Amino acid sequence: MAEIVLGMWTTHGPTLSTTPEQWLLRLPADHENKAHPFRLNTYTFDELVELRKDEKLAEKASLEERTERYARCQAAIAEMARIYEDAKIDVAVIFGNDQQELFTSKIMPSFTIFNGTTIWDQPASEEQARKYPPGIHEASKGHKPDIYTEYPGHPELANILVKAVADADFDITRADQLPENPGHWHDGIGHAFGFIYRRIMKDNVQPNVPIIANTFFPPNQPKAARCYKLGQVIGEAIRNWDSDARVAVFGSGGMSHFVIDEDLDHKVFTGLQNRDADLLTSIDERQYQQGTSELKNWVAAAGAIFPTDLKGEVIDYVPCYRSEAGTGTANGFVAWT
Repeated sequence: MAEIVLGMWTTHGPTLSTTPEQWLLRLPADHENKAHPFRLNTYTFDELVELRKDEKLAEKASLEERTERYARCQAAIAEMARIYEDAKIDVAVIFGNDQQELFTSKIMPSFTIFNGTTIWDQPASEEQARKYPPGIHEASKGHKPDIYTEYPGHPELANILVKAVADADFDITRADQLPENPGHWHDGIGHAFGFIYRRIMKDNVQPNVPIIANTFFPPNQPKAARCYKLGQVIGEAIRNWDSDARVAVFGSGGMSHFVIDEDLDHKVFTGLQNRDADLLTSIDERQYQQGTSELKNWVAAAGAIFPTDLKGEVIDYVPCYRSEAGTGTANGFVAWT
């Protein structure tokens, strides 16, 4: 039977692939947002500054701090890549999300399993690059190849997973080709997966099965408990697969952003450390919003990994602040072997 030999949870945001100076390109959007979710309420930028004034966030967002925290992130990514290479896996299953890169409001499934043979990506055209929000295109080198590139899918395993989740009463969407949207701002696989290919697999991409969740966009966001259940079904199906394959399971996304909440992030780490599904799935859904919603990919991966004998640790946790309001991206890296 196949064996899950590696579990990884990693962030994938733009702070990991832009310079500390470029982090500030996102500040205009921070100021314009009039409803930042934070601890069960929403706030303007100025309200967050007042609310969090005792946390000394301006110091944590200084260029010196940004530079130091960026370096820590790069070291953590390098360590994750080393652990991945040492595991010598045959196939990966990646839980990630889509931010209207593949799916638009025309059709937006809650869960999609890609069961095609080829996963492709390419750099943005000049026209597409102009449609990116400030500070986002600059990060694309961390998840997009320099030229049109095809990566291997794994239809055999994907179809086993599709059947397993359908048998478990999930109304699953399957796709054997990536959607194409002429005139859209994005082509190819989404950044949740491209980051794994480029930064963790270092462009040596093994056959893999992308599992794509709509964590971002109401009204059909799956709840954390549903994501965990999906992961449980996926993990069981992998372990029952009649194969001697060594399998890696990834949760790609998070941690708290666009407003950083270190308390929430540490609660997630506690849930992972203690294999505490109840903790992970009882976090108020109002906290799993915007970028923080990507932590549901971690919850889904946990559902697959918790029943295994794997053990591991937090490689690093680096809250990367860009403002005195606490905006930024908290970056976390966990590996179980």
